Amino acid sequence: MTIRQPRKPLSGIALAIALATCTAVVATGLLPAEAHAQRKKKDKKEKEQPPELSDEFREAFLPVQEAMNAEGTDMAALRPQVEQLVQLAQSKDEKFFTGNVAYNVGGKLDDKQLQLTGMELMLEGEKVPADQIGRYNFIAYQLANGMDQFDKARRYLQASIDNNFSTETIGRSDLQIAMAESYFGAGETQQGLDYLEGAIADKKTAGEEVPAQWYRRGITVAYENKITPDLYEMVTAWIADYPTTANWRDAINLTRNLNTFEGGEILDLLRLSRRVEAMGDVSDYEYYVEAADARRLPKEVSDVIEEGYASGVVSRDNLYLAEALELAKGRIAADRADLPALETDAMASDAGLRLVSGAADAFLSYDDYAKAETFYEKALTMPGVEKNEAQLRLAIAKIELGKYDAALDLLTDIDGKRAPIAKLWMAYARGEQGGTATGAMTGG
Repeated sequence: MTIRQPRKPLSGIALAIALATCTAVVATGLLPAEAHAQRKKKDKKEKEQPPELSDEFREAFLPVQEAMNAEGTDMAALRPQVEQLVQLAQSKDEKFFTGNVAYNVGGKLDDKQLQLTGMELMLEGEKVPADQIGRYNFIAYQLANGMDQFDKARRYLQASIDNNFSTETIGRSDLQIAMAESYFGAGETQQGLDYLEGAIADKKTAGEEVPAQWYRRGITVAYENKITPDLYEMVTAWIADYPTTANWRDAINLTRNLNTFEGGEILDLLRLSRRVEAMGDVSDYEYYVEAADARRLPKEVSDVIEEGYASGVVSRDNLYLAEALELAKGRIAADRADLPALETDAMASDAGLRLVSGAADAFLSYDDYAKAETFYEKALTMPGVEKNEAQLRLAIAKIELGKYDAALDLLTDIDGKRAPIAKLWMAYARGEQGGTATGAMTGG
């Protein structure tokens, strides 16, 4: 069985901000005399230090500045002079002026490395206006990321986040997912998932909504790379925040695809699928009926098939299910009549594990959760009990009885092949406990 997969994003996220390529991101660098004339227009009370420029730098910079601003300049021929300026720049002012020129000449040459050198120099010069630091760092991130310089790109991206960079179309969340994508693009999958999980935790701590696409991206990456611990954590957090029918169906199918479950295990998973109304394919009903077995749990099998008919997912022409329904209905009356004697026998002090477990399973299938709870608890005290199975089913009974805290304690302690199934039941229990799991199951 396969699940509907989200489309893979492009490698290396490209956010919607234009890079200046032929015009300066700030005013073209001015030599001291020009700068002095402009500064006269400012408040006389405002005192500024003159730019710290060496004579050697002034002499080299002026012709480059004039050539860059002139029409028809051969920018390729100008490049060696720009590179000379890069080597000469020592003071913060020299770095800022040089960076401005290098960035603009690089833009006109479509030379991303020269642009990045220019942006780095301007940032090193510490003369970037305070309200533009985030933007400059973001541009540096874009340039470095586009050249697969991922470590450097992440440093600049983090600086843009720290300096609260945003536009009308880009917010902090976009920058954070871009950080995760930077790791993914570099093949550092686990580091990307760790960053994304940390960003999700930070949002939850701050009481902020986690974007649904964060979960989907993390789930897709973890699924494709078979990083199951992160996948299960991401899936359960996702359906807790977005418990739609479609999301539940995807979460359950992901769990099925990554595991080879036996009959009893698939039954407990599909019981959850049924509970959250996520039985969307006829094969779900066929697997359910096969695992439950009309001879063993006739009432549950009958109910499931009738629900499939009512939903329109199952056709009455399905011979396998029609025969199973006939068999189940033929056994329900006698099976129900045996329940009182089964209860008495299972309550006896000398009752064996098989009898007690069978009674628990029978009462669970008849929706008698209080009696199922009693017998699963008894079974768990007996030698040879299959602990994970009994504990999971006891938790299901307790969830139906509204004993969520007790159910969650049981589910947390489940390991082995049923552990991922338990995690999904935990997400459901938490949703029921908070009043969100069933009320939101209508969307996609």
